[in-house]
Amino acid sequence: MYSIARSVLFKFSAETAHELTLEGLAAAARLRLLPALAPNVVDLPVTVMGIEFPNPVGLAAGLDKNAFAVDGLAALGFGFLEVGTTTPKPQSGSPKPRLFRLPEAQAIINRMGFNNKGVDHLVENVKKAKFKGVLGINIGKNLDTPVAEAASDYIACMQKVYAYASYITINISSPNTPGLRDLQYGESLSHLLGALKQEQATLEKIHGRYVPLAVKIAPDMDDEQLQGVAHCVLEQQMDGVIATNTTLSREDVADLEFGDEAGGLSGAPVKHKSTQTIADLYAILGEQVPIIGVGGISSGEDALEKLAAGAKLVQLYTGFIYQGPGLVKQCVDACRSVVKY
Repeated sequence: MYSIARSVLFKFSAETAHELTLEGLAAAARLRLLPALAPNVVDLPVTVMGIEFPNPVGLAAGLDKNAFAVDGLAALGFGFLEVGTTTPKPQSGSPKPRLFRLPEAQAIINRMGFNNKGVDHLVENVKKAKFKGVLGINIGKNLDTPVAEAASDYIACMQKVYAYASYITINISSPNTPGLRDLQYGESLSHLLGALKQEQATLEKIHGRYVPLAVKIAPDMDDEQLQGVAHCVLEQQMDGVIATNTTLSREDVADLEFGDEAGGLSGAPVKHKSTQTIADLYAILGEQVPIIGVGGISSGEDALEKLAAGAKLVQLYTGFIYQGPGLVKQCVDACRSVVKY
């Protein structure tokens, strides 16, 4: 059924198809149609960051930036959802067109630029949703906030989402906000994560609950940069790392239509870079800080590859666009062969 829907959706521009999909999922949830259409995913519980996940396969941030279709997405078998990236103020993002399919490579290039309706709008949508499962909320900074003042934007978002999030993701790795990736390195990273951990402690006292903080990183670091991130994560006692965001590399897609478009590349071409980043991180972090693996998962075998590299959970995005809800079940079923949970 999804292959038919995809053939129709792919006749539209990538961004229009994205919007139509969210509208359709939201409507189907309201009409209670999804249980009859979604694959039957049997629970495979796993506890990570102190949270019990119904299964280890989640939806990555970016697909539902405003938490518009939470109930619809939740019905598709995911063990958890991550919404956002959201910013303190609404922003329109980059000029269109800004989202491109590369079907020959099972890939997408985007330069959306954190387009979203702002954190207050996202929170209102989360409050309206019936979903009571594990919900991550991914936060970022506004384009017009100087990088040196980025912590104020992340803290503003944390304060708004803390009461509603199962965990919060600090997005410092999108390639589409100028200067954002600079926050991944050295004193900038240490200062940012330190400020956010301090705010986390304050919010824990206010709300009477501990909400874990994960940091999402890029796949384009060299060994020294990645080691610096890992040591900072340990030093600041972060609760998790999400590896990875999209890549700036155009290896294997440069000769394809849209392959030279600016933005972050996701999907199959980023699989090996993401998996290697997970393995390199795990070599340093071990079991001290859990890793959530994302990037190029298009099959159950790809999900297992991420777990074998050291990830405790995985997230889908581009593979889900191309393969549909069946990929969720395929990945969960594949994870059953991993006994250490």
